[in-house]
Amino acid sequence: MRQMFAATLVFVLTLTISESIFAVDQGAPPAAIENSLGMKFVLVPAGAFLMGSNELPDDLSKAYPQYERRRVVELGDEAPVHPVRFKQAFYMAQFEVSVGQFRKFIEASGYTPESVADGTGGYGYNANYDSLQSVSGDAFDGRNPKYSWQNPGFAQADNHPVVNVTWNDSVALAKWLSEKEGVKYRLPTEAEWEYACRAGTRTRYTSGDNPESLLKIANVFDSDARGYWQRWAQFALSGNDGFAFTSPVGSFAPNAWGLYDMHGNVWEWVSDWYADDYYSRSPVDNPQGPAEGSVRVRRGGSWHTWALYARSSYRNWISPDSRYTLVGMRLVREVSVR
Repeated sequence: MRQMFAATLVFVLTLTISESIFAVDQGAPPAAIENSLGMKFVLVPAGAFLMGSNELPDDLSKAYPQYERRRVVELGDEAPVHPVRFKQAFYMAQFEVSVGQFRKFIEASGYTPESVADGTGGYGYNANYDSLQSVSGDAFDGRNPKYSWQNPGFAQADNHPVVNVTWNDSVALAKWLSEKEGVKYRLPTEAEWEYACRAGTRTRYTSGDNPESLLKIANVFDSDARGYWQRWAQFALSGNDGFAFTSPVGSFAPNAWGLYDMHGNVWEWVSDWYADDYYSRSPVDNPQGPAEGSVRVRRGGSWHTWALYARSSYRNWISPDSRYTLVGMRLVREVSVR
């Protein structure tokens, strides 16, 4: 196993060097761009990396002793670790899409978000809601028309990440921006997302392997949030990140490529359909995910996410029409080919 992993690592390093040469030969695009909605994008370089995790359940159980055994056993879809290569650089939004930016999109385009269009609303925080008494056992109240991207049940300013948006809402924003500006915007692929999140690291988080290190870089389930959800107190980080709900985008330290909130704050939609065996058949070059499916992938964790599920390799999925108080988005802008 170690020899195989080492051989794969050499292969990836070789690809990375060759792709760096490729990028130089083609001329360097701007390192950062700001668009008409005030979204800032940073250039993610062409290159290669090892995607996924081969950590054994026994090792994860030791690192996360408060979690039931079944929770670490269920992480098999993060394997096998496999090489991925990107021949073309791309722009990743430096921050998650904010409430203010989404509002500008709605006002300029006339688009009606799904939570409003179908009349069923979204989910939200309700101090009087008891998850133990609900049919679903969900942590949040809903689906209810009173909740939407404008009202998740807690206060948000324009610089907070928008939530209660569906996969389809995210695609609609990307399509509108593409038509407006004449360049291609889209959701990142799952592979692009993990490549950008890791930014050259192989640890569980870009801050290292220790869950408590997340407090420096992420808004996740910690002591601030624990007071609102004593039911799950055992999973809270012992420290405080200063926020019980969403935080303004960019409130924590960025990763090595200048990207903020890749861990925590809100889950981020990616373009891929989900399949638990996809990694075993993924192509090396720019994988796009399964050709079909019933649920879409979301990545990164949220302000209510436990540390185990905020790791760089963790995969999660929900229906594309889902709207939830923990889910937002981040866009990719493709580099124009000269």
